[in-house]
Amino acid sequence: MSDTSNRIDPLPNDRAEPLAAPRRAARPELLAPAGDADCLRAAVENGADAVYFGLDHGFNARARAVNFPIDELAGTMRGLHRRGVRGYVTLNTLVFPAELPEMERTIRRVAESGADAVLVQDLGVARLIREVCPDFPIHASTQMSLTSAENILVAEELGIERVVLARELSIEEIRAIHRRCGIVLEVFVHGALCVAYSGQCLTSESLGGRSANRGQCAQACRLPYELVRDGKDVDLGDVRYLLSPQDLAAHDLIGELIDAGAGAFKIEGRLKTAEYVANITSHYRHALDAALAGRPERLDPREVDEMELAFSRGFSAGWLRGDDHKALVPGLGSANRGVRLGTVTRVRGRRVSVRLVRPVKPGDGIVFAGDRARCEEQGGRVFGVFVDDRPVEHAVDSGIAEIVLARGAIDPSTIFPGQVVWKTDDPELARRWRKTFAGETPRRKIALRCSVRAAVGEPLVVTARAENGGACEVRGDERLAAARNRPADQPFLAAQLGRLGATPYELVEFEGAIEGEPMVPLSMLGRIRHAMIERLEESAGTPASRTIGSPDSLERLRADRNRSARRDAPSEPSGSLPILRVLCRAVHQIEAVLEVGARNLYADFPSLDEMRRAASLARNARAELVLATPRIQKPGEIGLFRAMAKLEPDGVLVRNLAGLAFFRDAGISVVADFSLNTANDLSFAFLRDRGAVRVVPSYDLNRDQLSDLVSACGPWGLEIVAHQHMPLFHMAHCVFCAVMSPGHDRTDCGRPCDAHTVRLRDRVGMEHPLLADVGCRNTLFNAVAQSAAEVVPALIANGIRDFRVELLDEDSQAARRVVELYADLLAGRARGRDVWRTLRAANRVGVTRGTLEERRDPLAIL
Repeated sequence: MSDTSNRIDPLPNDRAEPLAAPRRAARPELLAPAGDADCLRAAVENGADAVYFGLDHGFNARARAVNFPIDELAGTMRGLHRRGVRGYVTLNTLVFPAELPEMERTIRRVAESGADAVLVQDLGVARLIREVCPDFPIHASTQMSLTSAENILVAEELGIERVVLARELSIEEIRAIHRRCGIVLEVFVHGALCVAYSGQCLTSESLGGRSANRGQCAQACRLPYELVRDGKDVDLGDVRYLLSPQDLAAHDLIGELIDAGAGAFKIEGRLKTAEYVANITSHYRHALDAALAGRPERLDPREVDEMELAFSRGFSAGWLRGDDHKALVPGLGSANRGVRLGTVTRVRGRRVSVRLVRPVKPGDGIVFAGDRARCEEQGGRVFGVFVDDRPVEHAVDSGIAEIVLARGAIDPSTIFPGQVVWKTDDPELARRWRKTFAGETPRRKIALRCSVRAAVGEPLVVTARAENGGACEVRGDERLAAARNRPADQPFLAAQLGRLGATPYELVEFEGAIEGEPMVPLSMLGRIRHAMIERLEESAGTPASRTIGSPDSLERLRADRNRSARRDAPSEPSGSLPILRVLCRAVHQIEAVLEVGARNLYADFPSLDEMRRAASLARNARAELVLATPRIQKPGEIGLFRAMAKLEPDGVLVRNLAGLAFFRDAGISVVADFSLNTANDLSFAFLRDRGAVRVVPSYDLNRDQLSDLVSACGPWGLEIVAHQHMPLFHMAHCVFCAVMSPGHDRTDCGRPCDAHTVRLRDRVGMEHPLLADVGCRNTLFNAVAQSAAEVVPALIANGIRDFRVELLDEDSQAARRVVELYADLLAGRARGRDVWRTLRAANRVGVTRGTLEERRDPLAIL
């Protein structure tokens, strides 16, 4: 196995002075999800400062949510602003070249609607937004994989004002980023955790033909997997869900996050119910307010139970406390578990006796935990509850209760004493949360401050200013007469103007200037009060004035790119031979491919020692060697880049924005890899303008979309991966540590990754290789190689000259065979169909045409 003595740990001495004065939102913001109109109302009424949501015509990362019609967006924003709530629109998917004109039209409409900001993943979309509307705030989605100050500083060149940080960062890493960045940092505090870095998961794409980067995640991480170590099955007992993290719940860490520099707290859940949004938003509102007031923000056990009953796979601190791989992924399940109800003590016919630790009543949803040896998980609605053989309708919260489910819901013969029972749903609790937003009268009030001038002989003047930004002045339509017996005073005026009833306003401050003894009729005050509310609503709902560019913004950007492309075009004749570049992941592969004439090599190794050996081999063979960075760079890890630079490679394959900037500034040639998610010509231009000599397109592009990209960019500067094992999950979670070590993180795991070959077997029997990189992050690769061999001749005809094949775990003979076949293909000595068919026989697992195929395979694994 590889020597990983040079794996990189965060370096405590690898710190720099702040690059910019850190700033955060004036007051930390609570940000709630809205998958539909009910969720939006639930968020507003339960204390969200802002909501984020997608549009129903695409370009958002939750395609399965109901989402919002763009034709109604301006009205939605007016409604939010009248309630003092900001609204952020998610345009956070990759966008293909043919879709950019529609994206440009969408950006214009969103900017004109009054939306407060837009979330984006695609670098090219960010460029387009800045061209269309220079003053439209842009937030970088977590899909942009920004994990360090160095990454964020490059993103800021696009005019990004806020970054949604990767969930994999600890509080101390957030603090380190805040010290060096003058940008608002948004942090997830509650909800589902993806096992893969957002924006870096290709599992749905590779196994099912649907892309998480296009809003169609198939959640393959929630499926069971079996561990195969050194070719033998490992019995892990009931631990089967090896890639399914528990949910994040950071309600007791809010104060620490504020101190670390977080400026916005984000709740995940655009696919969740409105009751979930109400429940979770309300509890985080209380926790945040407590932290801001300096009070302990810890919720009591009942409140935590309420949140778990909304939805929970088990709560954890995620990565905020650092790595604890065993706690993050216990592996016992992947579905909603709610709260632990109790333990089975006896089964009598359809009645199951349970020793309770929490209340149960008729109507509740329960689940009996599965046991691999005896039964699968099963459950349903509680039909009846019995205590001492007597039925009860109220909640029973302790002791032993007999529970009966609807006939056929479970198989009582498989239930056994000692089995754990979970309470997954409480309809009474859901109804209570629904009442918080379902009524006509607003529950959440907006603070209103009024001042009044009432003078005899003058019109009554009311000036009002609301916390939602609304402001107005209202004058009476007649002069005030002197009172004969009951002149108006401040308490009278305050009481009448404070009769705000079913409006969202609440009078919190009143000032009155009274001259003489004026009489103020109730009818006049009523008219003024109604006019005041109307004008406040109108004022608060007016969209911000923005500069919208001319309709040819996209055309201008593309014209600029075409001029640059012509300037950068190579001097070689169009008939120059294509170049085969080979990525190796082991030293023996370097030796093998050099033997068959490969001279353009990439080294993607898990240790600096192996990089040094590869560099020596390449120099001796007079071959070009390009070193590959990890896909993720976190605070304290810039030392790895310095160490790589000292090896004096011919270039660096950069997989994050930090690497792009570092090696460009060091004067080393850089190639931008697929992980930078180049899906269109604007993203391509951004990376080329920042020094990339070649750009590898995103693996989300199929054959037709790749052809469009070549047409839009021109062939110069594109590198196509023609053969590879698709990297499925790229994750901070370490499976080696979680299930093959007594330790909890990289400091005490004993590095089983150095001693064993591991594969994960999925439900259809495919065994996917698992590797750890130099930063101890895991990548699960598709067991089946993908080949674009049939597309290569057409790409060559279109001018593409740089092609890559990637080796994974091939031995020397297999490595030589792969390289020879593709060399023959590029030289015109072999047909594409023959190449992938031959490799299928050699690899025995088959080769698909993957992301470059004409038609997708069905979702076999799912």
